[in-house]
Amino acid sequence: MKYLFIILATTFFFYGNGMSTVKISEDTTIESVKRPLKVYNYNELEAYLKTKDDNKTYVINFWATWCAPCVKELPYFEALNANYSNKNVEVILVSLDFPKQIESKLVPFLAKKGLQSEVVVLDDVDSNTWIPKVNKDWSGAIPATVIYNKDKSKFYERSFDYKALETEVKQFLK
Repeated sequence: MKYLFIILATTFFFYGNGMSTVKISEDTTIESVKRPLKVYNYNELEAYLKTKDDNKTYVINFWATWCAPCVKELPYFEALNANYSNKNVEVILVSLDFPKQIESKLVPFLAKKGLQSEVVVLDDVDSNTWIPKVNKDWSGAIPATVIYNKDKSKFYERSFDYKALETEVKQFLK
């Protein structure tokens, strides 16, 4: 986990110091599901972290294709999305993939895996500002997940298997 944070921090440091980032257009499409891939900076993404629908529980997972534990747990988030959609649970997968690799790595990965959960990309080099806004105790390591509803919110800096993820979500459905 510590090394993932170092890799992430190093990448954001270099992107933030003159290396160019590649912005993809708003109409980039994930071919397998024919939907646009949205790319946000943190200010734009923040709405996902603060939506307070009276009846909905949100599960927001921060991940990247280069993070093995993240990729390993994606099927559990997909299963949760499928099994709990009728219980007002919404899963949102926030990709932290490197901007230069969105077209070459992320889009093909999403097409190959056929993910049905909403996927958005966070492209914001100022990680020192936005990481503590997500959670003051977050080291920046991924995978990381926020589960919240109108009444409570909990942050997890860890990997999940399906049973553990479902157990946590059930606490929000009571």
